[in-house]
Amino acid sequence: MTEKASSALLQVNNIEAIYDHVILVLKGVSFEVPEGGIVALLGANGAGKSTTLKSISNLLRAERGEITKGSIQLAGQRTNDLTANEMVKRGCVQVMEGRHCFEHLTVEENLLTGAYTRGGASDVKSDLEKVYDYFPRLRERRSSQAGYTSGGEQQMCAIGRALMARPKLILLDEPSMGLAPQLVEQIFEIVKQLNENEGVTFLLAEQNTNVALRYSDYGYILENGRVVLDGAAADLANNEDVKEFYLGLSTQGRKSFREVKHYKRRKRWL
Repeated sequence: MTEKASSALLQVNNIEAIYDHVILVLKGVSFEVPEGGIVALLGANGAGKSTTLKSISNLLRAERGEITKGSIQLAGQRTNDLTANEMVKRGCVQVMEGRHCFEHLTVEENLLTGAYTRGGASDVKSDLEKVYDYFPRLRERRSSQAGYTSGGEQQMCAIGRALMARPKLILLDEPSMGLAPQLVEQIFEIVKQLNENEGVTFLLAEQNTNVALRYSDYGYILENGRVVLDGAAADLANNEDVKEFYLGLSTQGRKSFREVKHYKRRKRWL
């Protein structure tokens, strides 16, 4: 892989987030994403991964949520009070869980919406061709209505749409959800290529810990709205607790459900 820059592009400092003024979801989450890196945000369903990404992209307000404590900085500038639109203009784009393509538009029309914040930029056409180079399948389906394409094609379309905004940072939420293993590998390979060739920084929120750690440089594990473990991706992949509770592997053989459901009492990090 290419050499990564050491400076932090994104800094999340001790944030707390609530929904409906009552439900506390994030409880002092802190981490950073180096410029030019791929960082994985791992954890089970409900751990707070999506809320963390929406806090960064400022989409949280659209779901009656808010950050009540802490700060978020992008390229050294505080972003807590910016709109989601302003975040895109500053180079931070989120690809939502579940793809969320405009079903009634064609694949190409979906991609072009990603360049909306760039106004009438003259190089949109060349960027569109670049997206088609990374996603040849989208070139084939460019005139197809997005709602009638496959899940994998919609995921490619969502990532391609994000690329059209010329982002510095892409927040990718559950890219493997609902996709066949072969397609998951294909999507992550393209993420790796975009990182290495285009210099795009990625923050991945994933339940598929195995594949996420193979393609990431660093990882943070969230549980119940808190970061409970972090480290280099290779170290996390070889950590016995991570292997047992997130990869389904153990040096003592496969655990029964009765043993696994009480794992919190045995975790060394709690």
